[in-house]
Amino acid sequence: MVIVQKRVAELTDLALNRFVTRARRAAGVKGKVNVLLTSSAEMKSLNRRFRGKDKPTDVLSFPAEPAAKQQFAGEIAIAAEIAAQNARSLGHSPAQEIKILVLHGMLHLRGYDHECDNGQMARREKQLRAQLHLPLGLIERTNTEPTARKRHS
Repeated sequence: MVIVQKRVAELTDLALNRFVTRARRAAGVKGKVNVLLTSSAEMKSLNRRFRGKDKPTDVLSFPAEPAAKQQFAGEIAIAAEIAAQNARSLGHSPAQEIKILVLHGMLHLRGYDHECDNGQMARREKQLRAQLHLPLGLIERTNTEPTARKRHS
C-alpha cells in the first residue's frame, strides 16, 4: 500500500505502486510493503522517535516482526521534499529519486545494512538499479555528494 501525504512531481500513485511491486520482487522481499511519502517535518519526527536523531532524513525502513514477515515485510517512509531537493542537485527527476529511495528501503527490509556489511548492500543496490533502469544509488553517492551525505543516515 502506498500512502501519499506529500505529492512528488511526475509520479502518479499508479506508477509508484507498480514500481514498489517491481522493486519488492527484484529485491526478493516477501510479503507486503507499505510506503509513505511524507514531509520533512514528519520524517524528522520519525527519525527522532525511532532512531534518536533529531533531524530529517530521506528514507527510513521499518522491518516487520519476524513472525509476520511472510505476509508483511515492513514499511518504508520517504521525505518527498528531501527527495525533490536531492533530485535537483543530482540532475534527475524527483520521481526517479523516489524510486531510488524505495529500492534502498526494500534492501533494508530484506536485511541488508550498508553501515556494517562491507559493501554487500551497495553491490546489490547497484545490480538492481541497473535492472530497474535507475541512476546513481544512495550508497554510492553518499560517499561523493555532500548534500546526500547530510540527508541520509
